[in-house]
Amino acid sequence: MHERIGVPSVETRSSWIIATVLLVILALSFGAPWITIVALKLIAAESGGLRAVPALATSLAWLGFGSGGIAMGYVARVRSTVIIGAMMICIGLALSTGGETWQLYVGQGLFIGFFGIGAMNAPFYVYVSRWFDRRRGSALALISSGSYVAGAIWPPIFERAVAYAGWRQTMLYYGLFEVAVVVPLAVVFLRPPPKLPPFGALGPMSATNTVMGWPPNFVFALLGAAGIFCCIPMAMPQAHLPAFCSDLGILASHGAAMLSVLLGTAFLSRQFWGWVADRVGGLETVLTGSACQMVAMTAFMFTQDEVGLFTVSAAFGLGFAGIIPAYVLAIRELYPASQAYWRIPTFLLCSGGGMAVGGWLAGVLYDHFGTYAPAFAAGVGANAINLAIVGTLVFRHRSRSPRFA
Repeated sequence: MHERIGVPSVETRSSWIIATVLLVILALSFGAPWITIVALKLIAAESGGLRAVPALATSLAWLGFGSGGIAMGYVARVRSTVIIGAMMICIGLALSTGGETWQLYVGQGLFIGFFGIGAMNAPFYVYVSRWFDRRRGSALALISSGSYVAGAIWPPIFERAVAYAGWRQTMLYYGLFEVAVVVPLAVVFLRPPPKLPPFGALGPMSATNTVMGWPPNFVFALLGAAGIFCCIPMAMPQAHLPAFCSDLGILASHGAAMLSVLLGTAFLSRQFWGWVADRVGGLETVLTGSACQMVAMTAFMFTQDEVGLFTVSAAFGLGFAGIIPAYVLAIRELYPASQAYWRIPTFLLCSGGGMAVGGWLAGVLYDHFGTYAPAFAAGVGANAINLAIVGTLVFRHRSRSPRFA
């Protein structure tokens, strides 16, 4: 539905090669924070038994992803930022092993988050969107799956590595592996994108400088708020599923496998959501995915057995997978391409903030109540707020679109 008739496309075979390389780099880089999640109970045992300590470290990493993305959104040289980012991740992992709480926080939040993945994640969204103009939704869905590929591959590997060598040695060796693989990929493949035709997004701001009849920044603020509230529940199972399974007497290896099922399902279904977004648009895809996420989040509150949790984990991955790239596509549809360099990273800061709040809040509520049920209930409530905001935007969009006149 979004193809421009008679306009040459910038998409080539190189576009998909670039997208695939970005996916690999993100899958490796996003592996770093999963060590803390897999070893959450072990790290907590060294921090007075409080799960809020490693949970906050993971939350600081998410905040770093977003805030670093805004800073790096202004940097045009993607290759340089990726090389520096890989080195920062290695330094952050090494610092996190120091034994002090502040070292864990600074290593995860500043080096892995802000200077590491933050130098790659948001800039990659902007970068890849300039290599595509017809199947942009599918390309965004592909590269945004990097965190899910990481979650599907690394937790079982890290669980075995932590059991064999300890979480500190696992962090150190993975940091070296990150640099050894990512730096050559950046040097060989990453180069300036082609120039796009001189027009904005597919649904640019009107001559009256409004979006859907509202001030552009008001609509953007609503998108940012929606991103926060959808990512609060999104983070809770991802950050606490292995620990949750352990509390129920499920083997640690099975809990790690369950996380892999959740994120593996998310990766596979995200490609489907990208295909959907290319046909129905970003906002409608966000609404559908958020509704599916809320149903699965509710199911976590009432499921205690291993088979049931594997099923719910797969359903959760299916639901939330397409939400974030659909938001990014919606921003590209509603705003001129010239504004992408700051709007996309700013939105990802909001979504990263939601992920940070969700992971930290679940840890705090567990420490207070001794169970994850209140945390899951809070996640469902946040999801309901998200649905109200996105539903309003979809209704406004449909009522003002010629397609629905």
